[in-house]
Amino acid sequence: MKRKYLLLLALSGSIYLFDQWTKVFVIKHFRLGETYSLISGFFSFTYVRNTGAAFGLMAQADPSFRIPFFVAVPVLALGVIAWIFRRIPDSDVKLSTALSLVIGGAIGNLTDRLRLGYVVDFIDFHWRDRAYFPAFNVADSAICIGVAILMLDLFAKDEETTHASHSA
Repeated sequence: MKRKYLLLLALSGSIYLFDQWTKVFVIKHFRLGETYSLISGFFSFTYVRNTGAAFGLMAQADPSFRIPFFVAVPVLALGVIAWIFRRIPDSDVKLSTALSLVIGGAIGNLTDRLRLGYVVDFIDFHWRDRAYFPAFNVADSAICIGVAILMLDLFAKDEETTHASHSA
């Protein structure tokens, strides 16, 4: 089996399993809205149900639109990512890693939507009682890290192209 597919299975599988394990833990040990402070005034675990997209966007949309939308979009995105993944060179570990993180996270959140009708969020950063970052989960973290790697790689390649054109 090619190295990129081993990486895909190992990384996306690990992300998915850890994401689902943490969500089951939160559901079993927390009441909805319950908070456990880990670093007072900064970091807590808080059980939240997110029916919307990132940061709760579209959470208030009509369920007859919202639910099919939030199932169809990840399935379509996973199809596009799989198509891209098949075309990347086996030696491109950075791109394989980034896409594997996104795939593992997307499947984790999609599982929640299909199984529960919402996504379980619980990682809660805030600054005292003044500023709150929306709660998120392991899957969201993996997706963001994967996208960040993709963006940094894109900027690095753009920088290489700019340098190459100026020195020619």
